[in-house]
Amino acid sequence: MRVTITDVARAAAVSKTTVSRVLNGKSEVDVRTAERVRAVIAELGYVPSSRAVGLARGSSRTLAILLPSLTWPWIGEVVQGVADTVEAAGYGLLLFTCHQGEASMARFTSQVSARAFDGLLAIEPDDSLGSLAVLHRKGLPMVVIDDRGRRADFPSVATTNAAGAAAAARHLTATGRRRPLVVTGPLRFGCVRDRVTGFQSVLREAGLPPAGAGIVEGDFTLRRGEESVGRAVAERLAFDSVFAHNDLSATGAVRALHAAGRRVPEDVAVVGFDDIPLAAYGEPALTTVRQPMRAMGERAARRLLDHLGGIAPLDPTPTVLPTELVVRASAPGPAG
Repeated sequence: MRVTITDVARAAAVSKTTVSRVLNGKSEVDVRTAERVRAVIAELGYVPSSRAVGLARGSSRTLAILLPSLTWPWIGEVVQGVADTVEAAGYGLLLFTCHQGEASMARFTSQVSARAFDGLLAIEPDDSLGSLAVLHRKGLPMVVIDDRGRRADFPSVATTNAAGAAAAARHLTATGRRRPLVVTGPLRFGCVRDRVTGFQSVLREAGLPPAGAGIVEGDFTLRRGEESVGRAVAERLAFDSVFAHNDLSATGAVRALHAAGRRVPEDVAVVGFDDIPLAAYGEPALTTVRQPMRAMGERAARRLLDHLGGIAPLDPTPTVLPTELVVRASAPGPAG
């Protein structure tokens, strides 16, 4: 088993911060303490690394963030949370995207090999699971933001997708809606399956069909949301509400309902997911499940920085931040 900075600190009867200062040649440590720490390092055969103590030498003091796209509407909030935290710690931030699939990942992996950065924050792009797993096994410190529920062995920061969807369902049933139409995201994503499960659980509790008026697989785009709801109207499907798995799809649903002469919320209530800035400024303003996107970025960056600083190890235990139902005009409360 590899000797860690914690082992050195324990054997030398000092803090991990003191060990890190000795390794960095800082003058704050008195001579006798520094000599004792160096003797323990030699005795234990400790090999310092940037991952353990964030050495000034051998550390880039730079993190990387890997994004699926810059066009996703909530990406900016996540990146801002990351950037604020990283900058405050005196680190730089490299941004990578995966628009070109395997070619993008190959270029990204070359930067890992060149030690261009000390750790990775990843919003998992499609089809990158294998590449990230290899890098993780090779020792690259990483934290995945919203890992879509597909993996338990990666350090991650996620949100309560099932609970958020359940809150949406409870709100709709409390306002008398009995035939919800659900427009999902891609069902290969764990977060989407969690939202379906959470929503269905409340319908079952209310004695309603778990599929509501129907479940339509979408792709998180405004266009698909509009097309899905427009098709449901054309097929004369009976539904009194729409739960869309993101705000873009929900906005598309509202457009389709208006085009069909349906009033929102009088005829059909609409609930989205995410609470992107657009949600508050639609017509009507969108009831939605708020994901704490900026906080997720902040927490993920903090976990990675604490690891690099030798403060706390990275483990696969996920950090889960709660969602919150935000009630607006598209699906008002019982008194609305």
